[in-house]
Amino acid sequence: MTAVTAGTAGSAGTAGGAGTIGAADAAAVEAAAHEAVFDAAVAADERIEPRDWMPEAYRASLVRQIAQHAHSEIIGMQPEANWITRAPSLRRKAILMAKVQDEAGHGLYLYSAAETLGTSRDELLDKLHSGRQKYSSIFNYPTLTWADVGAIGWLVDGAAITNQVPLCRCSYGPYARAMVRVCKEESFHQRQGYEALLALSNGTEAQHAMAQDAVNRWWWPSLMMFGPPDDESTHTAQAMAWKIKRHSNDELRQRFVDIAAPQADALGLTLPDPDLRWNEERGHYDFGPIDWTEFWDVLKGNGPCNDQRLSKRRQAHEDGAWVREAAAAHAEKHTGGNNGKAQA
Repeated sequence: MTAVTAGTAGSAGTAGGAGTIGAADAAAVEAAAHEAVFDAAVAADERIEPRDWMPEAYRASLVRQIAQHAHSEIIGMQPEANWITRAPSLRRKAILMAKVQDEAGHGLYLYSAAETLGTSRDELLDKLHSGRQKYSSIFNYPTLTWADVGAIGWLVDGAAITNQVPLCRCSYGPYARAMVRVCKEESFHQRQGYEALLALSNGTEAQHAMAQDAVNRWWWPSLMMFGPPDDESTHTAQAMAWKIKRHSNDELRQRFVDIAAPQADALGLTLPDPDLRWNEERGHYDFGPIDWTEFWDVLKGNGPCNDQRLSKRRQAHEDGAWVREAAAAHAEKHTGGNNGKAQA
């Protein structure tokens, strides 16, 4: 890159001339030029790729969001995996095993996307295990009955789809591309949950009651999944300006309620909100106030299953150490062998 000067080449060496701009000023000019290109790309809905220049704040925001998303996928395996051995039929067991396996795959896609930003999977997992990074608060609730598996599929995965489909148009390329496959598989998860609840709702009186109880317990935490209200959200405004997010928390929450309310009617189940009703003037469902005290309390680690979820995750990581070590040794041996052949 050529030197940036304040004056002409002829005046640079003269006494009293403006002279060459200092290194700090030149760096500032270069950064401003890079930022202008970045801003123009975002404004034009172009994708930012790993080798493109990006503001450090943009990079940090993506690492935080993608890491939280990846952590949620692997922690989210636990509540449902709890029911694999107790599924009511071989068909239900096979479906649930496939779903839990999908969640592991989603975590891998997302950790890989985060690694393109210069962080490492080991670093992200260390932050998860030490409590320095978060995962979705929804996974800190227990799955008490088989109906909870259906409620998670219908409500939790339904909320996830509402939140994640717009991420397929995220400004960061690797994240957007990972979300395309994730959303396709989440659609299967939502449908299997809905179908499981439908079977229970149309079953015996006890089965219907079990389905209703699960919906009662999972409805409000599902609404909390979209994050705090817009006026209390720390990251939403900037994430939307960078087009990491396309819609605000409250917009996505409203969209989810509008989808779920008529589905509940079709299931023959009642959403536990006496204020839920269609508002013709707004063209949306009105719904009652959310207990944000509960949300913040769970987020701080005081939920029913916070300690259990992290404890099991740490133990699984420790139990899998030998697999990672063996894979690393195999890779080193394989690489060394190739280098040896090349040198020969």
